[in-house]
Amino acid sequence: MDCVFCKIAAGSIPADLVYSDDEFLAFRDIHPMAPVHDILIPKKHIPSVNGLSSSDQALAGNMLLIAKRVAEKEGIAEKGYRLTINCGPDGTQVVPHLHLHILGGHLLSAELG
Repeated sequence: MDCVFCKIAAGSIPADLVYSDDEFLAFRDIHPMAPVHDILIPKKHIPSVNGLSSSDQALAGNMLLIAKRVAEKEGIAEKGYRLTINCGPDGTQVVPHLHLHILGGHLLSAELG
């Protein structure tokens, strides 16, 4: 598979890991848009939110709970943070693998593209 996030999950591309378990991996974004900018991915390849099925319901819920845990670990939970999932070209999804951005560390702009 030629998916960069699958390669990170497999360990063939290095990443600055902040969380890992059997199902998920979180790492620091290489082009951060905030002082804290982590990417949370399922290790299972799912192209986008549109690729989720009813059998992925637990995975999708766990993704939010793990995002909260990562925010706590990164020290941004108390003051607040943003969770973003981009879907498709118009949603500015760059990597075709479901992923959640965890951003914080300062007051984030309310502007949307």
